Amino acid sequence: MTPHTPAGTTARIPDAALSQRRVLRVLVASQVLSGAGLAAGVTVGALLAQDMLGSTGLAGLPSALFTAGSALAAVTVGRISQTRGRRPGLSAGYLAGAAGSAGVIVAAVLDSPVLLFLALFVYGAGTATNLQARYAGADLAAPGHRARAVSTVLVATTLGGVVGPNLAAPTGTLAEHLGIPALAGPFILSGLAYALAAVVLAVWLRPDPLLLARSLARAEEGRTATATTTPAAPDEGRRGVVLGTLVMVLTQLVMVAIMTMTPVHMHDHGHGTAASGLVIAIHIGAMYLPSPLTGRLVDRHGRMKIAAASGITLLAAGILAAAAPGDSVLLLALALALLGLGWNFGLVSGTAIITDTVPLATRARTQGLVDVSIALAGATGGMASGIMVAATSYPVLALTGGVLSLALLPAVVATTHRR
Repeated sequence: MTPHTPAGTTARIPDAALSQRRVLRVLVASQVLSGAGLAAGVTVGALLAQDMLGSTGLAGLPSALFTAGSALAAVTVGRISQTRGRRPGLSAGYLAGAAGSAGVIVAAVLDSPVLLFLALFVYGAGTATNLQARYAGADLAAPGHRARAVSTVLVATTLGGVVGPNLAAPTGTLAEHLGIPALAGPFILSGLAYALAAVVLAVWLRPDPLLLARSLARAEEGRTATATTTPAAPDEGRRGVVLGTLVMVLTQLVMVAIMTMTPVHMHDHGHGTAASGLVIAIHIGAMYLPSPLTGRLVDRHGRMKIAAASGITLLAAGILAAAAPGDSVLLLALALALLGLGWNFGLVSGTAIITDTVPLATRARTQGLVDVSIALAGATGGMASGIMVAATSYPVLALTGGVLSLALLPAVVATTHRR
């Protein structure tokens, strides 16, 4: 009976720390799997559509569809998490991603573009869930360690994200042996990886981090009467949400637009799936691998400085991608690495800004809505990228994206001056 005594409030603090370590371990395992599912589909989605439709102008449509699908999934996962916890929300999202992967394979076998686009829309749930998992890592983290907790979850995606694209060629060979078009092969890996990630979370993500965080917050309410005066004022809170959303929306828009058309650009210059898979693998690695360092930088030097660094890094990526010769795998890989790094800076700093600003009572729902904006930005970037390349060229697309990312700087400066 003693564990339930009033004095147990202080005894819960070690339990929260232990639970946070367990939560991070489970999230890391699921992110490794989901990273493979995410990266495999990104590698060949545009090529599969181009092969089916025979048009470069619509090659960005798959990216637009699965990022639009991720917008719907972000709302759904956020609402489920808000009412029932992170475990059922994230598990449901990954199962939807697995179902979408299976649909892509069927569409490829039937040579049905309509079914392909519907399946890619559902497949986007995996992308949304992969991103939503970072919030689960921060639920139980202390305010001064939130960025590092987010980065721990993000970096786990690296292993799967690097392995997935490099399995594009072997899974294509396996698909051909099974009577499936080679370009649909990576979606076999995606479906399996997403399904396993759902199982890992459903079985082992206990206690649920969001539900435990709420319980701990309720326990603290009785002890700290002044706690209700601590959160930011409404105007400042709204500014924080707007800034955090803007940082992540712009970085997602620029990143998706350039990334989507890079495999098509390389294919048009005679490179095979192995070369484009390598470049995308380097890009995915740069998106997630620097996360521990980024988390420390954000916690130590502040959210605003790293958000500004994101815009500058994306500009450098756009300039290099525009200047790189089409036959230079090395320079394209370097440009995509900078593109991934700039995205990482924006995602970690933006996530920390949102988590700091939003109260726990509405956190999951607000985070889901924020990720809808991110997904829509990705859909816009993916759709516009193919049209822009068809109308102009890949270098024009890359340079435009780099210049657009500079919009982050005045937003950060304005918010800093208000504070």
